[in-house]
Amino acid sequence: MAETGHNNAPALDTSDVDKWIGKQIVYAEMWDPCNATDIRRWVQAMDYANPLHWDENFARASKFGGIVAPQSFTVAMDYGHGCHPSCVGKIPGSHLIFAGEEWWFYGTPVRPGDKLVQERRFAGYKVTDTAFAGPTMFANGDTVHRNQHGALVAKERATSIRYLIEEANKRGVYGKEKRSPKKWDKAELAEIHKLRHQWILSNREGITPSYASVNVGDKLPRRVIGPHSVVTFALECRAHRQNIWGSWRWNVPEGAYDPATEDAGFAEDMTYDFDMRKIDPRHADGLFHGPSSGHINSEKAENVGMGGAYGYGSSMNAWHMDTVAYWAGLDGYVWHSKTQFRSPAFEGDVTFVDAEIVDKQDQSAYGVPIVTVKTKMTTQDGDTILTGTADVSLGG
Repeated sequence: MAETGHNNAPALDTSDVDKWIGKQIVYAEMWDPCNATDIRRWVQAMDYANPLHWDENFARASKFGGIVAPQSFTVAMDYGHGCHPSCVGKIPGSHLIFAGEEWWFYGTPVRPGDKLVQERRFAGYKVTDTAFAGPTMFANGDTVHRNQHGALVAKERATSIRYLIEEANKRGVYGKEKRSPKKWDKAELAEIHKLRHQWILSNREGITPSYASVNVGDKLPRRVIGPHSVVTFALECRAHRQNIWGSWRWNVPEGAYDPATEDAGFAEDMTYDFDMRKIDPRHADGLFHGPSSGHINSEKAENVGMGGAYGYGSSMNAWHMDTVAYWAGLDGYVWHSKTQFRSPAFEGDVTFVDAEIVDKQDQSAYGVPIVTVKTKMTTQDGDTILTGTADVSLGG
């Protein structure tokens, strides 16, 4: 049961969270370097058909000389879909969904054979009253990614939403009666496939537009992803390297304590069993068990106020970043990206990605001219599920 505050209003018990603010947490690491097939699996799950990331012949003929990862793949080199540092401490009767990501990149690509190491800290939180669940925690966690040579690859700030299950169910914002998956007819699917194909052809050769040739107000080619299904959600889950059995370990330094292995206050059927994992790895792979298992299990999703199977925030962030990167071509580079998640991508929906240039800077903090691209993701009903921006450098 949730705590109650003034006038018996529901309240979050944050006492176990407060003690971790500013502290290093989540000492998990991958056993193995990534390989080209890990990268291919990622872009396949994200429906990102850029041949640089899956077509060996195309990649070898490019300036990269072989398969290279998209910048969005950085999160797949990490544990916890990037959001784990924002989820620490026990809040009884709670659940978590992802709320947004901010990334800074430093010019170091991820290639097959690379192994990233991470340093993760819990940055803090604020509690806000929301229509979705009343008192809601917006928590921030920071991750620094370096490769095996010590080179700085990226920094991420993840924002998660922690809320009271009982209150979310009472309010029913995503009630199951509102979440009946749309059934698409053949004509509708044909239009979706046509738009998807047009987007793939829009820059398949990876040509980078010159900085001088683009202007504020220019729109990027429209992209469509979906229809989303339990199958596509499962593929997204499995594209994260941490969700492959036995791919990671806890590596807590001597004398340190890691709260990541403790009970976070989730429902019993949404909690990992790390002891059972030693015998049956399903118990900590995120698809069948644990807090993310509601993504493909409608009943579990309904129990935590989500109304039905729903997609991953890390995937939406990748759709945003990949859309901008595809337009920017082989010589483009995303230096900074920030997204806000307004709603998940639900089973049966499609996601339209629209983007336009909103700013140009001849001189930037990154040492090169950049354009700022604003993205917006909407459903077939026009509901906004994500807004984001990306600072990207182009050719001369």
